[in-house]
Amino acid sequence: MLTDYTSLSPDAVIQLVDDAIAQGDALVRSVIETDGSRTYDNTISSLDTAHIVLSDAYGIGPYMARVHPDDAIREAGSVADEKYKKWSAALAFNRDLFEAVKAYSESDDADALRGERRRRVEFLLRDFRRAGQYLDEAGRSKLQALKNRLIELHVAFSRNLDEWEDGIDMTSEDLAGLPEEYIARLSPGTADGTFHVSVAYPDYIPFMEDARNRDLRRRLQFKFYNQAAEENIPLLDEAVQVRWDMARLLGHSSYAEFAMEIKMANPKAVDDFYASIVPGLTTKARAELAELQEMMDVDHPGESIQAWDWTFYDTQQRKRDYGFDEQTVASYFPLETVVEGMFSVTGDMFGIDFVEIEDTNAWHEDVNVYEIRERATDEPIAYYYADLFPRQGKYGHAACWSLRLGYALPDGGYRMPIAAVAANFTKPTADAPSLLKHDEALTLFHEFGHVLHNTLTEAELPQFSGAETEWDFVEAPSQIMENWMWEPEVLNRFARHYETDEPIPADLVDKLVAARDQNIGLKTLRQAMLGLYDLAMHGGDEPKNAAEAWEAVQGIGLVPPHPDTHFGAGFGHMMHDAYPAGYYGYLWSLVYGHDMFSVFEEEGVLNPDMGMRYRRAILAKGGTADGDELLRGFLGREPSSEAFLAKIGLDGD
Repeated sequence: MLTDYTSLSPDAVIQLVDDAIAQGDALVRSVIETDGSRTYDNTISSLDTAHIVLSDAYGIGPYMARVHPDDAIREAGSVADEKYKKWSAALAFNRDLFEAVKAYSESDDADALRGERRRRVEFLLRDFRRAGQYLDEAGRSKLQALKNRLIELHVAFSRNLDEWEDGIDMTSEDLAGLPEEYIARLSPGTADGTFHVSVAYPDYIPFMEDARNRDLRRRLQFKFYNQAAEENIPLLDEAVQVRWDMARLLGHSSYAEFAMEIKMANPKAVDDFYASIVPGLTTKARAELAELQEMMDVDHPGESIQAWDWTFYDTQQRKRDYGFDEQTVASYFPLETVVEGMFSVTGDMFGIDFVEIEDTNAWHEDVNVYEIRERATDEPIAYYYADLFPRQGKYGHAACWSLRLGYALPDGGYRMPIAAVAANFTKPTADAPSLLKHDEALTLFHEFGHVLHNTLTEAELPQFSGAETEWDFVEAPSQIMENWMWEPEVLNRFARHYETDEPIPADLVDKLVAARDQNIGLKTLRQAMLGLYDLAMHGGDEPKNAAEAWEAVQGIGLVPPHPDTHFGAGFGHMMHDAYPAGYYGYLWSLVYGHDMFSVFEEEGVLNPDMGMRYRRAILAKGGTADGDELLRGFLGREPSSEAFLAKIGLDGD
């Protein structure tokens, strides 16, 4: 039974979480107060139930802070989110609960555990240790206060960013270089005959790619990089310090050392990883930047490429060298067709079908809901919510959330998981459908990789369901999905012109694929720079605030920073639970994504046998084993970086 989100009120959102917390408290008390011999059922299973109760409440209440159109419900969602996060964090700080679980872990019953249940107990003990249960009472109290403060900072930062609205009113002359389709869907400006270009992705990115007015590119980027800066930079700086205080209280030399304890990598491995790719990328990027500078010299003699220039000249270079622009490509990628193609490809690969639900009772009329069915049996196994268009107050980027966890039921059945994607693609108009640039279609496939990870899970326990893996592996199932959007065999299945229904021309596909590696050095180097920015704040010997950290990595990306802007104010990853000292995971997991896709390239990119092998070895397993073990199980060998290095052009270095 799907939730009726249309019946939510602000009071109901908060009451939902309050009720879940009350139920969770009762379950925790039952564990603590258990008499007699401790067993898995009377100790751990009750905690599993509490985990389910609270996570279910999150998918209905706190999640609304990111997507609901009503201001009051979003605000209530933020309040509920803070309550939810604090309660969840408090479990590991509960001294009596720790003693109960520790006592059980020393029993014969616990010693006999195997598989997920043994892993569950080990992870609980690990989390209790990381919550300071081996500190004295004063240390535990201080650590919990720090954790609660971190939650408050996270909630406030996200709310500020989601609610931020800014942009520039422009005349039609100001919009020179932008296609008519773009201009037609802009909101009216305050003055007659003007158009409002906002800092939302569907407005901002095309403007930076094609607007000829350099000064307006500079001004719009200035606003984009200063979103909620006055409010958010102090929150980020405080969060960095709080993390370091927590890590040092637990005896770690840095927050990075603390954070990576539960990831695949460690600080030295990450440092070595960057050291192995940054020099080669820098050499490539310098040559790429020199070509862009030559184009800049024609338009603005004596001026050097700035932050508001390089995306523009990258786009113009693609038009010049490959004979197409993003709007031409987008005409073959109407959103509805891309979704159908994505469903068709993944359906054939993984043995599933997607059935759209008519009466969704979702939180907004733009949301589509799909039932995922097992093709072999036609049995429903999961649900997927797609909320793909921008609106005021909504989460401003693209991400996937688990709304309901899947896990094994006592009667032998399996609880159907639910996942949701919130994104910000161009909305359809009366004259045209939503047309996706290829990068946007890549984003959709990427996020759908997370959906598949969450919905095709077969984990027994909710704690290992879906994407509950190490956070430097969690992006691998999404990174691999992007590869299919470059394959002619895949694009030819669904890429059709929105007006003529003609398939995408073979020569355009060839040009698109050929252009994939244009300026890959600059683009990958920027991704490395962001990871190093994260580590500048969270690694090394001392914490750096956002401004100091940003200054420390300038020069790595080669393009100068935009003066007087505050990138960190909108860098939401740095306030997430898992990405601080973890942003390296995007490139780290890209290594694994490319490595896994290389097996498909050997066996056939649409080979359904390989698809089912991947589904069973990676997607179904969730977090039931460590990432490197899952990789070896799928690859049949040790993981390799060869495919990744080849993709970024460093295989010959």
